[in-house]
Amino acid sequence: MSLLPTPPGPDPAARSASGAPPPLPVARPTPARRWRLLLWRSRALVAALCLGATAAAVVHAVRPPPPATVPVVVLTRDVPAGTTLTPDDVTVARVAPGAAPQRVVTTVPDAVGGVTAVALPASMPLAPALLVDAALTGPPGTVVTAVRLDDPAVAALLTPGLRVDLVAARPEGGHGRTVARRALVLPAPADGPAGAGGGLLGGVAAPDEAPPVVVALTPDEALAVAESSASSRLVAVVVP
Repeated sequence: MSLLPTPPGPDPAARSASGAPPPLPVARPTPARRWRLLLWRSRALVAALCLGATAAAVVHAVRPPPPATVPVVVLTRDVPAGTTLTPDDVTVARVAPGAAPQRVVTTVPDAVGGVTAVALPASMPLAPALLVDAALTGPPGTVVTAVRLDDPAVAALLTPGLRVDLVAARPEGGHGRTVARRALVLPAPADGPAGAGGGLLGGVAAPDEAPPVVVALTPDEALAVAESSASSRLVAVVVP
């Protein structure tokens, strides 16, 4: 099969001679016209975007403000008594103002380096009364706490290094109960229990109250002292 040659097109000169009009030039749209055509073709998408933006603005305007919260330092794990807290042991949680204790640690640096006076569970808010300064350390296996004795004169005579038994006596009389044996009397920090800040006990002693005494106890003895201090009078007996 042979291919036939394509006949040549009409010669422009011949077409002009025959009186045929020349072809019209192709009109290119201006940039403004192209922009208007694009907007027209995308009118549904533009309308949907405008409606979405309006709805988001309305939702944001009617959404109630977030509830007020306060920072509280809590434990990230269970810690035994006498633990020196590190940044991994604590974190800051936000709680409602009414759910936060009145006296609570609010920043991590204030908690790091403190020593737990008693065993504490995870997620428990840290109060200053639950911590002692890292410089206040006793013998291995003991925790440091402050106790307020019933007799101010005896409390004033106790010097660091003495060993004392702590006896809980009921105000109505009866047999006392020894809650700690051979507790070691420690020096009080300058701004601690004997100072104006109230130190470990978190308060200022009244003029007729005994100054608190810092002692090293076993964790079980510290718990027994804390339980009995609310309903009993603590008496110190110096022992060898």
